[in-house]
Amino acid sequence: MEQKSFVDPVCGMQVSYKTAAAESDYHGKHYYFCATACREQFDADPARYVRTHRQHGSRRG
Repeated sequence: MEQKSFVDPVCGMQVSYKTAAAESDYHGKHYYFCATACREQFDADPARYVRTHRQHGSRRG
């Protein structure tokens, strides 16, 4: 089943892929945005908005 809604990584709003105001790709993943302003913020610093997964047992230095 295809996912019909996504969370805008900048503002947290639920966004439909059909009505998204903007889209962007980062590290092979597609992101949808409620407004072009959110996409611009994301594109300026995507690592800030993308959840990173740390390996189990690793520690911050």
